Amino acid sequence: MHGSRSTPKATEQKLHAIGVESIALVGDVADPAVCARLVDETVKHFGAIDILVNNAGIIRRAPAAEYSEEDWRALIDVNLSSVFRLMQLAGRHMLQRGSGKIINIASLLTFQGGILVPAYAAAKGGVGQLTKAFANEWASKGVNVNAIAPGYMATDNTEALQKNPERARQILERIPAGRWGKPEDLAGAAVFLASSASDYIHGHILVVDGGWLNR
Repeated sequence: MHGSRSTPKATEQKLHAIGVESIALVGDVADPAVCARLVDETVKHFGAIDILVNNAGIIRRAPAAEYSEEDWRALIDVNLSSVFRLMQLAGRHMLQRGSGKIINIASLLTFQGGILVPAYAAAKGGVGQLTKAFANEWASKGVNVNAIAPGYMATDNTEALQKNPERARQILERIPAGRWGKPEDLAGAAVFLASSASDYIHGHILVVDGGWLNR
């Protein structure tokens, strides 16, 4: 997951403390059966799904010529196939109700190739295309499908880059905002895409990158 160290149980307790009803479900989204269970149990508990945020992600780095089949499959299963499955499964419920918001987490590598991350780049490119493809079909049916593309965020996934002095310097020099992003920098974009303020926005990839792509 992107930048979250809290356990599902701890998150559930925090939500209950502020009066928010919640349910904590755990599973490996690389498994199609788990995706189905997560959606089924959510609908069973709440009666409906109004918002889906596809935020699960892993990263494994290696030169393209040496990238293993195992790492390729793991990245595609978690970062791309699970997005398709959860959109499809949750979307069926949204289509029946005629409303819903789906927010996928894309990446700067939806637009760029990156270095030493061929599977990640392929998966995130695919997330962008899935977002557009589903939006084309569902926009007229009351379901908004959009994505957020975070820039370089200070999370577990980028720890190797942050600890590499040369790469960290190169990255920071290109960010006009002059800092790495924080997970909370994405909150406003997520709230916007989940709200009625985005009702006429479909298939959009909202970049939150401190200005990286401008350079």
